[in-house]
Amino acid sequence: MEAGERKERVPKQRQVLIFFVLLGIAQAGSEPRHYSVAEEMESGSFVANLLKDLGLEVYELSARTPRVISKGKKLHLQFDRQTGDLLLNEKLDREELCGPTEPCVLPFQVLLENPLQFFQAELRIRDINDHSPVFLDKEIILKISEKSTPPGTVIPLGNAEDLDVGRNGLQNYTIAPNSHFHVLTRSRRDGKKYPELVLDKALDREEQPELSLTLVALDGGSPPRSATAQLHILVLDINDNAPEFAQSLYEVQILENSPLNSVIVTVSASDLDTGNFGTISYAFFHAAEEIRKTFQLNPITGDMQLVKYLNFEAISTYEVDIEAKDGGGLSGKSTVLVQVVDVNDNPPELTLSSVNSPIPENSAETVVAVFSVSDLDSGDNGRVMCSIENNLPFFLKPSVDNFYTLVSEGPLDRESQAEFNITITVTDLGTPRLKTEHSITVLVSDVNDNAPAFTQTSYTLFVPENNSPALHIGSVSATDRDSGTNAQVTYSLLPPQDPHLPLASLVSINADNGHLFALRSLDYEALRAFEFRVGATDRGAPALSSEALVRVVVVDDNDNSPFVLYPLQNGSAPCTELVPRAAEAGYLVTKVVAVDGDSGQNAWLSFQLLKATEPGLFAVWAHNGEVRTARPLSERDAAKHRLLVLVKDNGERPLSASVTLHVLLVDGFSQPYLPLPEAAPDQAQADSLTVYLVVALASVSSLFLFSVLLFVAVRLCRRDRAALGGRCSVPEGPFPGHLVDVSGTGTLSQSYQYEVCLTGGSGTSEFKFLKPIISNFYAQGSERVNEANPSVRNSFEFS
Repeated sequence: MEAGERKERVPKQRQVLIFFVLLGIAQAGSEPRHYSVAEEMESGSFVANLLKDLGLEVYELSARTPRVISKGKKLHLQFDRQTGDLLLNEKLDREELCGPTEPCVLPFQVLLENPLQFFQAELRIRDINDHSPVFLDKEIILKISEKSTPPGTVIPLGNAEDLDVGRNGLQNYTIAPNSHFHVLTRSRRDGKKYPELVLDKALDREEQPELSLTLVALDGGSPPRSATAQLHILVLDINDNAPEFAQSLYEVQILENSPLNSVIVTVSASDLDTGNFGTISYAFFHAAEEIRKTFQLNPITGDMQLVKYLNFEAISTYEVDIEAKDGGGLSGKSTVLVQVVDVNDNPPELTLSSVNSPIPENSAETVVAVFSVSDLDSGDNGRVMCSIENNLPFFLKPSVDNFYTLVSEGPLDRESQAEFNITITVTDLGTPRLKTEHSITVLVSDVNDNAPAFTQTSYTLFVPENNSPALHIGSVSATDRDSGTNAQVTYSLLPPQDPHLPLASLVSINADNGHLFALRSLDYEALRAFEFRVGATDRGAPALSSEALVRVVVVDDNDNSPFVLYPLQNGSAPCTELVPRAAEAGYLVTKVVAVDGDSGQNAWLSFQLLKATEPGLFAVWAHNGEVRTARPLSERDAAKHRLLVLVKDNGERPLSASVTLHVLLVDGFSQPYLPLPEAAPDQAQADSLTVYLVVALASVSSLFLFSVLLFVAVRLCRRDRAALGGRCSVPEGPFPGHLVDVSGTGTLSQSYQYEVCLTGGSGTSEFKFLKPIISNFYAQGSERVNEANPSVRNSFEFS
């Protein structure tokens, strides 16, 4: 723990370098520095200045954030970061901290960060003479037999206790000069000094039945402290055999978790005397208070029982002196050495020094936490090992003096896991094994390592033509797996690949939500579809982006009426179709050719005969516009017929156009037929036979002349490809057979060739070839058909 218990965050990146960690470990493994201070010094007292030992200057202290770390939960030292002084955090009592142990040393570490470094040190607490010796028994009664106790007999006395150690501890014992006794100062195995009373001259009860002496215990302090106890010596009659123990030293091992009232050992002594002088009783011989609280001795049987739970970590060995005394006052002494056997009754402890969280997801090996472990048990019971879960991208790195660092293995992925709950398990090697778990939460901070991703790689949007401006036509959407500003996405239109596409005037996009809007009304006949790319960019640093393809398809609306290509209704003299009277039912009279600028079912054309001069004589095929005879022709049928054909598309709101056809019934194609006035048939019936004979002769002569002229005209027409002003115009080759509608229906599907047609109405004979005049077709409002359907325009060639 640090002074003031202040937790400071370790810098996130520079401390992660392994070089600095290794450097800190190397320095931490060096010989620790030693400092000392006298006990009972006031809190805040100066101990040492660590600048030179740490190899730092004053201005470096703040950057390195030094902290003092010691075992346990009590912090005895504090570090002044302004001056580099090591100060006492509280008044120290050596006896409380170390008891009889000498020297009294408190290990501690100085932890430096940026980079990580450990500095090992020890603080020795010097003893001062602040305790006087104390006799547990202020009055000691001795019974010494007369005469039977020869000079030189040694009589053990109870020792005094002094909490100080070294020269400040108890040094010797003295008594006032007398003629019978002097005192010797002896030392035990544990270094404690005890007095022995030595008889210089045999006692004579008749001369002096009892003596009273003052025993003085002195320590070595300056000035020395002392304690006194009164010796009352009673001179007894002769009892020449003192009790003797079977063993002068009893060594016993006992588990620290032994139950109360357990018999630890049974001591036994014997006396050769009889009677009262041979009756033995057992008792503790000047035992310390702690021994009297822990053990109980049966004065008759010599059983020593446990009356207080043992704690190996507090006291591992007890040395108990037992006295066997007979009825005549003689006694013997034996020592019981009780060794407490450690059991694994203390779980390991984990002390967390620092935690570094959050850490950037793209960081290399990073020190996440620094902690130390300890176990109060000994041997294997006190040996510990640390571990974490195997499926985590972290590992533990041992340091010195049971310090560990938790280190990340490498870069992390916040999008896969943004938080790690790491459980550090500390297990000792005792039987049974005890463990301690400590959980650390490590947060992973985001970096911009994910580009926005569109929900679709391409989008197809359908927009009806003639839409209103600013119409919302659809949306694109992209998501970013990052967080915060790294996940905030903005949308934009990317420059089109086609430089002629005026994208900026067609659509716009909302940068915040990806909504797309049409900026103007779209015309299917002018622009059926167009493509562009949309970009999505996050607001990270550096920014990442992605793009998606958007295809806008203009949906056709039925806004174009059918247009008749043939026969062309241009206001000129109409073309008359010639039909021989010998034609059978189903004879092809002509074909109405029409187109529609729309598409799909809006361009599916159907044909219908609305009016006819003679109903039932002609019929129009609904799907291809072919006009055929419905029945065989007869002589009674009128020569001239007028048909009105309706052309209608298949839109939801159907649009239509009409065309007028003129049909002339002729007897054959071998002679020119002139259009006759309405009364011509009547006049022909009124002619006489003479007229018919003249006409017949003239016809035979003219037939030959007509055949020659026709042959010459055909040759000239094929050469010049031009009409001959009132004469017939013959095509160069067969009539084109590829006339089709954009929808594939309602137009010519086969090749038909018409050689001549006879027009009437002006009183003159005029032969014309069936040819749609393309210039007149465009002049009558077909510009939009030409723009939307250039293939239709190019599919017709006329001569």
